[in-house]
Amino acid sequence: MSLQLTGIHHLTAITANAPGNLHFYTKVLGLRLVKKTVNQDDTSAYHLFYADGEATPGTDLTFFDWPVGRERRGTHSIARTSLRVGSRESLAWWKQNLASEGIATGEIADIGGYPSLDFEDPEGQRLRLVSDGGEGGSHPWVQSPVPAEHQIRGLGPIVISVPDITNTEAVLTEVMNLRKARGYASPDGEGQVHVFEMGAGGPAAELHVAVQPGLAPASQGAGAVHHVAFRAPDQETLHQWTARLAEFRLPSSGEVERYYFRSLYFREPNGILFEIATDGPGFTADEPLETLGESLALPPFLEAKRASIEAGLKPLK
Repeated sequence: MSLQLTGIHHLTAITANAPGNLHFYTKVLGLRLVKKTVNQDDTSAYHLFYADGEATPGTDLTFFDWPVGRERRGTHSIARTSLRVGSRESLAWWKQNLASEGIATGEIADIGGYPSLDFEDPEGQRLRLVSDGGEGGSHPWVQSPVPAEHQIRGLGPIVISVPDITNTEAVLTEVMNLRKARGYASPDGEGQVHVFEMGAGGPAAELHVAVQPGLAPASQGAGAVHHVAFRAPDQETLHQWTARLAEFRLPSSGEVERYYFRSLYFREPNGILFEIATDGPGFTADEPLETLGESLALPPFLEAKRASIEAGLKPLK
């Protein structure tokens, strides 16, 4: 059996308003703050991790807090992040709930094979709720303001935008072993979208590639996505991916210890940053499950700098 990624691991985006971000993702979307830490490469910035009730791999939506202006939308970018819910009825609940919070949405529609609802967060982060039909496990957060049956179950298909798919498709299929599954017209009328699946497939294990040569290149800022990470079960599998990228002479970061998981970073041919991350050891490596996200967590290699790091962070509430 060929080396396989098993799904989407996490997605990391950019906010310029950490307190507002925390409010929206926990109080409006009902996700759990499972880790309050800092960007390990820029300790002046928060790195906030939101997930399901048990901080399950594949449910993490994370944010770097940087003092930047809004993104300029365009191609060469990750264009939309999907979040899974359990049913079309949940989509109807969300449409009404988001409207009550003053959040505009699109109509519930079938997009890319799934009942879907498009909307944006207050900074313009493009989001899509998709129904996964209740397949697979879920771990609701008991303290969420959202009823358990409507809670976000994890990440869904991630949409990237490229002007030319040729080299990107070669990397996805020949290097990363993704399978081309189907295609559909982009709901915004901007080109065709090609669906690639990994592992067992399904909405938690798909990358959607929109081909949009008419768009100018994007410029990252608040409301943009920084990178998407794919799941590797363990460190041994990550070693195999490191060797595979080297075999194809695809430049990479080499393996990076992130403490909560181990990572490997590289850019696909249109410049979009990809990461392969291990499922473990997970967010309970330094905090009990019951109190995840309640205090500032630092990996051991940053602990000695805690006082200066905390002094440089602004309050979240």
